[in-house]
Amino acid sequence: MIDDRLNRFPVNKMLISKLCERRKGIGSDGLILIKITVDADFQMDFYNPDGSQSFCGNGSRCAIAFAFRMGIAGRKVHFNAIDGMHSGELFENNRAKVSMGDVLNIEELNMDLVLDTGSPHYVRFVSTLENENIVATGKDIRYSDRFKKTGINVNLVEKLSENKLRCQTYERGVENETLSCGTGVTAVALAANFQYDLASPLSIFTKGGELKVGFTKTDEGYTNITLEGSATPVFKGEIDV
Repeated sequence: MIDDRLNRFPVNKMLISKLCERRKGIGSDGLILIKITVDADFQMDFYNPDGSQSFCGNGSRCAIAFAFRMGIAGRKVHFNAIDGMHSGELFENNRAKVSMGDVLNIEELNMDLVLDTGSPHYVRFVSTLENENIVATGKDIRYSDRFKKTGINVNLVEKLSENKLRCQTYERGVENETLSCGTGVTAVALAANFQYDLASPLSIFTKGGELKVGFTKTDEGYTNITLEGSATPVFKGEIDV
């Protein structure tokens, strides 16, 4: 998370990759710039470690918390991202909730599902998640003929109960498993309703923690989608770029 209100960060793919690199850089699944905009509390620009841009659900929740701590926004905010305007809220217990875009199309692909929740996602339900290899499966799907050009995130999901799921996500741009993916768990929740009629809200457990997804199902698709979870600072510092 970088305070770029003065618009000084020199955006380029090589620098972003260097900062996100875990051995010689800071280490991250992505880089976020918080910028000034005239029509919202702030602008959030998210970059994957390879320098490509997309929307990031968990990054958005962190941006809400970061903006509040910088004093540029209150606990209830509106912000711009690559896919348009979002609203959000930071609660007293360091939990942040963000609104997600409507999802009006879900594609059935054999027994799997493909949908876009700000980033494209492939969802596959499995019986026992610990028996799966998310990296191998993720690479097979992400680099298949259908998806290799633009990439896709891959989610493997285990149903724990009627309102709880566990998932693992392989993210394009990172090209590896990540501990938690906000747009991924959102896709998982909608896919669980689509395929198994599981009702909102749903708790999704990842290696990075628990997230909660709420939604309203309509004849056209899914609206009023929200993503909620913890947004706790780990450390802060300065770096010369």
